[in-house]
Amino acid sequence: MSLLKRTEPVNMPVKVIQFGEGNFLRAFIDWMIHTMNKQGKFNGMVQIVQPLEQGMSEMINAQEGLYTLILRGVENGKIVENKEIIESVKGCLNPYHQWLETVRAFCGKDVRFVFSNTTEAGIEFKEEPFTPGQCQNTYPAKVTSLLYERFTAGEKGLNFLPCELIDKNGAKLKECILKYADLWNLPEAFKNWVNTENIFFNTLVDRIVAGYPRNEAAEMEKEFGYEDKLIDCGEIFHFFVIEGPKSIEEELPLQAAGLNVVITDNQTPYRTRKVRFLNGAHTGNVLAASLGGLTYVDEMMKNPVFGKLVRKSVKDEIYCTVDLPDEEKTFFADSVVERFENPFAMHRLLSISLNSVSKWKVRVLPSLLDYVKLNAKLPQCLAFSLAALIRFYMQNDKAEGTCEHGTYPVSDSPDILEFFAKLTPQLETAPADAIKAILANTSFWEMDLNTIPGMTEFVTEKFVMIREKGIRTAAESVL
Repeated sequence: MSLLKRTEPVNMPVKVIQFGEGNFLRAFIDWMIHTMNKQGKFNGMVQIVQPLEQGMSEMINAQEGLYTLILRGVENGKIVENKEIIESVKGCLNPYHQWLETVRAFCGKDVRFVFSNTTEAGIEFKEEPFTPGQCQNTYPAKVTSLLYERFTAGEKGLNFLPCELIDKNGAKLKECILKYADLWNLPEAFKNWVNTENIFFNTLVDRIVAGYPRNEAAEMEKEFGYEDKLIDCGEIFHFFVIEGPKSIEEELPLQAAGLNVVITDNQTPYRTRKVRFLNGAHTGNVLAASLGGLTYVDEMMKNPVFGKLVRKSVKDEIYCTVDLPDEEKTFFADSVVERFENPFAMHRLLSISLNSVSKWKVRVLPSLLDYVKLNAKLPQCLAFSLAALIRFYMQNDKAEGTCEHGTYPVSDSPDILEFFAKLTPQLETAPADAIKAILANTSFWEMDLNTIPGMTEFVTEKFVMIREKGIRTAAESVL
C-alpha cells in the first residue's frame, strides 16, 4: 500500500503561514482554506511552521502536505460521516533547522494571513536575546523576528488570526511583539509599521477534534487504499468568531464559502459561552476521569460517576455564571453535553490534559470566582477539579503520573512540571502545606487561590480523599 502523495503539482501561491501542525488546525483552519479553494474563492496554500523543535514536519512533508480528514457525528438523530483529502497544505518547516527557509516563506509577496495554535501557554513574553539568522524561543519572539525581516524586505503587513484559547488573543500577541521590539531596540519605524500596517484579530474557535484514530487507522487505510499517517478526525460542528474589520471577508471569504463564521466588533459573549461551558467542562473533568482509568470523552459521559460530575458542573455551577438569556444558555449547555456524548469523536482525555494548569486558569477559574460572588459558597465540582488536577500532576522523574490504572504522561511547560515534581514528595507526606504553596503560586493563577473563602481546606480535603479512598469515592462526595 503506497503512502498518500500528490498526483499533480501545487500551482497556487502560499497565502497563509500557520504556526502549529497539530490536529486542531488541520481539522479547522486548513479544512476551511481547502473548502474555499474547492469553490474557487481563495486560491491559496498554507505553509505550516512547527512552533517546537520536535514536531510533525517530517511526516507532513513525506505526504506532501496531504491528509485525510474525517468529520462525523449525529445530526437530527442520524449518523453523518464526511471524508475527504485535504489539499490546502504545501508542507511544514522546522524553523530550528530551516530558519532561512522560514524567513523566505514568511516574506513571500503573496502571504496575507498568519494563523497559530500554540496552546494557551504559547502567547507569552519571556525575555530572550535577539538572534538574527536563528530561530527564537517563544512564538511571539519568532514572529517579531520574522516581521522584522518582512519589514526590512519592504513587504506589506499581514493579518494575524491566532487561534489560542486566551481572551483577546490577537491583542495579546501584538503586545508581546511590541515588547520584544522594545527589548531588542528595533527601530521606531518598525514599531510604527507593526501598529499601522498589520491587523491583529481576536478570535474564538470551536470544533472538537480527536485527531489520529489509533484504533481504526489500519481498517481505514484498507478502505482508502493508501497509507496515511496523518488521518485526522473531528466532529461536524464548527464555529469561528473573528473580532475585527469586516473587510477581512474580501480577502478571506469564509462566510461566502458557507462556513459557520461570525465577524463581529465584540466576541466577548461568544467567548464566555464557549470557554465556560465547553472548554470549562472539558478541563474541569477530564483529569478526574483519566485518574479513574477512562480513555475517551464519550466514555466519561457514559460513566455513572464522571458523567454525573460533568452534567452537574455544567448545569448547576457554570450555568449561573454566564450572563446570557436562559433560553440561549440552556440550548448551548444541552448542545455541549450532546457533543461530549458523540460516540465517533474518539476524543482522548489525555489529549485534553495538555497544559492543564494554564487551561484551568482560563477555562475554570473565572466560573469558580463568579459562582462564589453570586452564591457566597464554593462550587463543589469546580473546586474539586483543582484537587484532581493536583493529584494528576504528581509525578516521577520521567514526568509520569501514577494511579491505580498505571502510568500516564504529564504534559506541560518545563517550569510547571519542575514545580510539581519538587512538591510531589511533600504532597505524599504533608499535603496541606504543599497545597497551600500550589494555590499561592500567582504565576500559575494570577492570584493567590488561598484567599478564596474555604478553598484551601476544601481542596486539601478532597485531595486527601482522592489519595486515600480513590478518585470515584472522592468524586461521589461532591455529587
